[in-house]
Amino acid sequence: MANQSEIGLRPATLWRNAVLGHPWAVLLATVLLVAIAASGLQHLRFITDYRAFFSPENPQLLEFELLQDTYTRQDNILFVFELEDGSVFEAETLDLIERYTEAAWQLPFTSRVDSITNYQHTYAEEDDLVVLPLVEDALNLEEKEIARIRDIATSEPLLRNRLVSPDGTVSGINLTLLIPADDQSATPRAVAAAREFAERIEGERPDIRVHLTGVVMINNQFLETSQSDAVTLIPAMLIIVILMMAVILRDPVGVIATVLVIALSTAGAFGVAGWIGIDLTPPSVDSSIVILTVGVADCVHILVQHYIGLQRGMDRDTAMRRSLGINFAPVSLTSITTIIGFLSMNLSEVPPFRDLGNIVAIGVCFAYLLSLSFLPALIRVLPASKARNRRVESGLMERLANFVIARRRVLLPFCLLVAVALTAGNMQNHVNDQYSKYFDESVEFRVATDFADRNLAGLYNIQYSLESGVEGGVSDPQYLATVEAFANWLRAQPEVRHVQSYTDIMKRLNRNMHGDDPEWYRLPDQRDLAAQYLLLYELSLPFGLDLTNTVNMDKSATRMVVSTPTLGTPDMLSLQRRARDWLQQNAPPSMLQEGSSPSLMFTHIGRRSMISSIKSATVALVLISLVLVFALASLRVGLLSLVPNLLPIAAGFGAWGLTVSTVGMSLSLVAGMTIGIVVDDTVHFLSKYRKARELDGASPEDAVRYAFRTVGMALVTTTVVLIAGFLVLATSEFKINGDMGKLTAATLLIALLADFFLLPPLLMLFDRVRGRKAAARATTT
Repeated sequence: MANQSEIGLRPATLWRNAVLGHPWAVLLATVLLVAIAASGLQHLRFITDYRAFFSPENPQLLEFELLQDTYTRQDNILFVFELEDGSVFEAETLDLIERYTEAAWQLPFTSRVDSITNYQHTYAEEDDLVVLPLVEDALNLEEKEIARIRDIATSEPLLRNRLVSPDGTVSGINLTLLIPADDQSATPRAVAAAREFAERIEGERPDIRVHLTGVVMINNQFLETSQSDAVTLIPAMLIIVILMMAVILRDPVGVIATVLVIALSTAGAFGVAGWIGIDLTPPSVDSSIVILTVGVADCVHILVQHYIGLQRGMDRDTAMRRSLGINFAPVSLTSITTIIGFLSMNLSEVPPFRDLGNIVAIGVCFAYLLSLSFLPALIRVLPASKARNRRVESGLMERLANFVIARRRVLLPFCLLVAVALTAGNMQNHVNDQYSKYFDESVEFRVATDFADRNLAGLYNIQYSLESGVEGGVSDPQYLATVEAFANWLRAQPEVRHVQSYTDIMKRLNRNMHGDDPEWYRLPDQRDLAAQYLLLYELSLPFGLDLTNTVNMDKSATRMVVSTPTLGTPDMLSLQRRARDWLQQNAPPSMLQEGSSPSLMFTHIGRRSMISSIKSATVALVLISLVLVFALASLRVGLLSLVPNLLPIAAGFGAWGLTVSTVGMSLSLVAGMTIGIVVDDTVHFLSKYRKARELDGASPEDAVRYAFRTVGMALVTTTVVLIAGFLVLATSEFKINGDMGKLTAATLLIALLADFFLLPPLLMLFDRVRGRKAAARATTT
């Protein structure tokens, strides 16, 4: 074993001789390498489109894009008017909506504007069909006319619960926008203009609050949340790291060197991301926080051992050589396992999560290289710190080791029992994603969306392109009857708030063409008659308010939009499944489809992400197990080390189930990611334990004391920094990042406790049993 160990140290010896023998050359080479990598920062761009969360082959995205290509796109901004008092149906308020509806056409990228005032109301005048805006010259309307408008608006299926609330207290102006896909500044410009527009309205009418929601607003919120995190969370994390390192290390030189390592690692990682074409999204932007926290660990282990050498009277060069010799193997091993964990995220269904994993993996590579080269070289050339009382061998660790050794027979079953109890909490977890609630309740977009959801048709919907199978088939009476039956079935469902159906237009036109007789408010029973109604109506519509958002070009299909309140994953999937079953049982095959919308896309991606997370965690587990078995040169020790690594993840998710229970897309990556991180502490503890056992011949108890004494404080330091980093991430306004930060922080805390209170009793039990078996074999022989 000694010879093998000496051979294993040769790479470390060669490395430390090169680094400490030529520190200035090492500093120049590493800085130049980072500078070349960081030059890729110029190629980074931020994607302001929710579609970035879906891979190009995502089936829900493909179906939705096909629907968007068939009809006009539904990217929108909805202005929702909240009145302090009174009704929308007052002359002054109708006038305001009328004027600003007309003015909204001038906003950037606007292709359509809909409100109750420009709604194209139809009525019969002798044998003619009259198509006019519902409200014209509102200030001169008499009370009787306003009452008529109120009755029409609050009963018309295309307006009620869509652009006006049933009680007439809330209304909206909906803008449909054509945002250029290749112009990343278009969305912020459109939102800025919309906000200025809303301020103009509120300035004119202080009693009206204007809420802004819609697809374009959520796209922009992704950008603004990322910018907010970059401005607040990253500096906050950097300050925390500096303060904690200053308190723990009490060495300005070590703190400066560590900060430079993580700063260069972050710059290098994002630079490489720019070179290889990774686009930034809210999850991938916050990878900088993860790099800041993960990158500290290697530096701490090297510095702590360096300080231990100084305390023992070694000179700076000898102390650093000793530290590099001790840490080269474990730092290399922990970096490999961490990289494997983050690279396993490439199996995720969500591209931004893949990007997060890849950026962090690149950052860990830089941190590994810089901590073993740039850090010791910088310590070598900088003036020695005059800090006093810098003691890292804590008596607390000695006392903790004695406590664990003395109570190992109690701690082992107790820790396993607690872990099993927490793991049982996983039964309470259930998948439930609500993409409108990805943002904190303090975010204005969330406030606006929740208000719209309570009063009008909000963000959640399912859209269907109902095919007739033949050109002009939308006028076929049988087709119309089936669409009407589907719309009526949907309206009867408890989850549905509003259904926008082409058949409502045809029923209204049929009534109009029969002298507005209510008895004729039904579908026309002749195909040629329905076709004539459609043609006459289309010819009467003004520019921009045509039926291209409802009927396709060859009149073979119509779009139905089914709006719901904010639904969780089970309810949304249940409604989709029941609707599909209805179509399968009652409609021709041409109409059978799943439905599509951003709501459904996010609903499905949450469920599928959890499935892919199991795959990624399994792959990470298998690869990390192989690495540990090979590196530790022992199948039994390698497998034994997995116990304190897997239990924290299972217990962490279990604790989440007992306290929160809702699992979404945000938590799907935690398992694979944390496997790579929690292994780090176990590897460092095991390496010190095995050194004491195999090289120094120590007993299991003395080996545990040695491990606690030499690496205990370093493990506490790195874990505290990691937890602090992920808790900073937990304060993000973006719920995906916030939940990930909370669960990861909890898992890391459980992992540290497992390494201190579960792993040592396991090691001592394992070695005692192995020793007794060896003794028994020797006696038999």
